[in-house]
Parts: sequence; structure tokens; C-alpha cells
Amino acid sequence: MDLALFDLDNTLIAGDSDFEWAQFLIGKGILERALYEARNLEFYEQYKAGTLDIEVFLDFQLQPLSRYPRQVLDSWQREFMSRHILPLVSEKARALVREHLDRSALCAIVTATNSFVTGPIVREFGIAHLIATIPAQENGQFTGQPRGIPSFREGKIIRVEAWLEAMGLWWSSFERSWFYSDSLNDLPLLSKVSNPVAVDPDPTLRARAEASAWPILSLLA
Repeated sequence: MDLALFDLDNTLIAGDSDFEWAQFLIGKGILERALYEARNLEFYEQYKAGTLDIEVFLDFQLQPLSRYPRQVLDSWQREFMSRHILPLVSEKARALVREHLDRSALCAIVTATNSFVTGPIVREFGIAHLIATIPAQENGQFTGQPRGIPSFREGKIIRVEAWLEAMGLWWSSFERSWFYSDSLNDLPLLSKVSNPVAVDPDPTLRARAEASAWPILSLLA
């Protein structure tokens, strides 16, 4: 059996769902543009530069979830998925996922973005497993805080290994393992698998991929 892991943002989708979710809420007037737009862009630039403080960012990202009933959030999420995410999904990305699924690989999306935002996206790809940052809930209401270790940088390895252990599996359970990503932030997990693949990579990841003879793939439409 093979293992196929996929980053989500700017890998399987041609954009960043974290950034787009905040912009969606700003566009609907739910978040005040003057307070949130510049901060959202600042965090996105920090992520791309590899300098993001994940705890500070998660406070920014998750607090708005705690202010509204779950039914309202779910309605907004459906609108967000239809208007903002589906246009970012290329047929190349769908075909890549199908290729691994058709070979009966164990597949998961591994993303730093929280599971409320990314769950419907993962289901759109037909992938059963999601390893994402978990927004804590109490009685179905988001608390505005994360639960457990964020799925970010080295945290992705910790979360993947906990997921594998829960199924009685380990890296050595697989003949081959893949991880597809665009970001320098994913170098720890890319270095862990047997088959790392850089997808439309940022300059730092491209340089590492070229130096290490890793495949470089484009999923842009």
C-alpha cells in the first residue's frame, strides 16, 4: 500500500483558503475591512516568507468563528465554497488525486488551515482523511481557540504520525509515500516522505527541489 499526502492551499487549489475565507467575511461586511484586511494580507505575506507566528495567526483566524451560531457559519461556508473555492480547483488537481485513489493509496490532505474551512474542500476531492488545525468547540459552538497541535511546519509530521498510529500504521507500513506541496513551510514533511513533489513551488522550495532532484509539478489550469 502507498501513502499519498497533499497540501491544500496553492497546491490542490490555486489560492489560499485561509486568506480567501477572511476576505469573504470582509466582503460580506461580517469583519470590518479597516481592521481586518491589512492584517489578513500581513499574515499571508508572513506565511509566504516562512516567518508566520502560528499562535498569533490562529487567534486572528479563529476568533470570528466564536461570534456566530454554527448554523450561520455553515451557511456562510457553503456560499464560500461555491463562490470562492470551486473556481480555484483545476481538473489537473482532481486528476492527480484520482490517480492515487484509483491505485488504492491511503490519501489525506494535510493543511495548516482549520478544519471548518477545509472540510468541505477535502470532501469535494473525494478524500476521506483530513489532517488540519482543529478549532476547538464546546457543545457545537467554536471557542475561538485551537485544539491540540496546529498542523503547521513540524506540527504536520506530529499530526500525520498520530493519525497513522491511530490506525495501527507507521511510515514503514507503506511501500512508497508522497507529499505534494508548494511551500517552504512544508520542507519538514517533504523531507520525511520517500517521494516529495514540489507543486508550483515558491522560490525557496523550488531551489531545494532542484538541488535535491525532486519532481516539480504544475497543477494550474
